[in-house]
Amino acid sequence: MNDITPLSRFPGAVVTLIRNNARQYGMVIALVAIVVLFGILTGGLLLTPLNITNLIMQNSYVVILAIGMMMVIITGHIDLSVGSVVAFTGAVSAVMLTSWGLPTPVVVPLALLLGALIGAWQGFWIAYVRVPAFIVTLAGMLAFRGATLAVLGGESIAPLPESLRTMASGFLPGPEAMGLHLPTLALSAAGAAALVWIQWRQRARSRSHGLPVSSTGAAVAVSAVHVGVIMVFAHVLAGYNGLPLVGLMLITLIVGYSFLMRSTTTGRRVYAVGGSEQAAALSGIGTQRTTFWVFVNMGALSALAGLVFAARLNSATPGAGTMFELDAIAAAFIGGASAAGGVGTIVGAVIGALVMGVLNNGMSLIGLGVDWQQLIKGLVLLLAVAFDVHNKRRAQSAGAAVSPVKRRWGRGPSPERPRQ
Repeated sequence: MNDITPLSRFPGAVVTLIRNNARQYGMVIALVAIVVLFGILTGGLLLTPLNITNLIMQNSYVVILAIGMMMVIITGHIDLSVGSVVAFTGAVSAVMLTSWGLPTPVVVPLALLLGALIGAWQGFWIAYVRVPAFIVTLAGMLAFRGATLAVLGGESIAPLPESLRTMASGFLPGPEAMGLHLPTLALSAAGAAALVWIQWRQRARSRSHGLPVSSTGAAVAVSAVHVGVIMVFAHVLAGYNGLPLVGLMLITLIVGYSFLMRSTTTGRRVYAVGGSEQAAALSGIGTQRTTFWVFVNMGALSALAGLVFAARLNSATPGAGTMFELDAIAAAFIGGASAAGGVGTIVGAVIGALVMGVLNNGMSLIGLGVDWQQLIKGLVLLLAVAFDVHNKRRAQSAGAAVSPVKRRWGRGPSPERPRQ
C-alpha cells in the first residue's frame, strides 16, 4: 500500500503523528515553548551565542547521565548512586593527575574503567543476587560519597592540568568563512544526517516486519524539524567560537546510543527486559546479563560525567555531584521514560535534560531565587509523570472498550456459520 501523503493531507498527517506520539512530541513542543518564553522574558539574552555555549557546557554532565539513566529506567530499575560516582571518579582522577603525575590520556581511560567496575559491582548485586536496585544504589550513594571524602581528605584539589580543562572548556579548532566556523557546520550536518539515517532505518525495519509506521510525509516532516533545529543551533555556535569539544562529545554519544537502542539487538533486548523480564527470559534473552551491562554502562557514563564536571570546575571537591542523580532521573522522566520500564528514547532523555537546563538558565537570567527554581522544577517533573499516567490510563481504557467486542464474537457459533 502506498503510504505517500498528498500535500492536502499533510497537515492532518502531522497532527495524527503528534497525537499518536504525544509524550515524545509533547516534550519537544514544551521545550520550544520554554525557549520562546524565556527568550522573551530575558530580552533575547537566552538565545545569544555566548549563552547557548554556556548552556551546552553547564548541562553536558546532566545529558551524559540522562543517557545512561534512561537505559536503566527502560530496564525497570533506578540508580541513585550516580552523583556519588561522579564525585568519586572525579576525585580519584584529580589525585592521579596531581599527586601521581599521570598524563590526561592515561587518566581518562582509567577513570572510565573505574566507573565501569563500580557499575559492575552494583550490577552484580542487582542482576544476579536480585537485590532491588533502589537498595543497592542507595548503598552505593552513601558508600561512594564517603569514599570521596576519604580520597580528598575533606579538601578540594585544584587546579587541574590544562589538558583536562580543555575537555570541558575547549572549542573545536578549524578555519572560518564569512564569520562562521566551518567544522562546526560540517559536523552538525553530519550529526543531523546520522540521526535522520537512524530514524529512517528504524522505519524501514518496522515496515519489513509488518509494523505500523507513520506516513512518508509525516516522517519527512519530523526529520526536517530535527535537521532544522540542529542546523539553527549550529549556525548560532558557528558565529561565536564554534562547537565546544564537550558538544562534540555529546553529539557522538547521542548518535551512538540512539543507534544502539533503535537499531541493534542489544537495544531491543534492553526494551524487552523492561517490558516484561519474564517474557524476555522465556524468549531466550539473557535478562540478568542485559541488566548487568546496563549498570556497567551507567557506571562508565557516570565516570565520564565526573571528568567533565571536574574539568569545568577546575577542581575536585567533596560536594561534587550532589543531587545529580535527581537531575538525571528527572530528565529521563520528563523526556518520556515510564516508571514501569520498557518505554523511552535517548533523544527523549536529551530533550528532558535540555528542558531542565533551559529552565535553570532562564530562571537564573530573570533573577528567580533558588527556592522558586526548585519549586518550578518539581512541578514540571510531577506534571510530566502525571502526563505519562494519563496516557497509560487512556490506552488501557481504549483496550478495555475493544476487548468485550472481541469476547462477544469469540463465543458461540459464528453469525455467518449455520448451526448443525
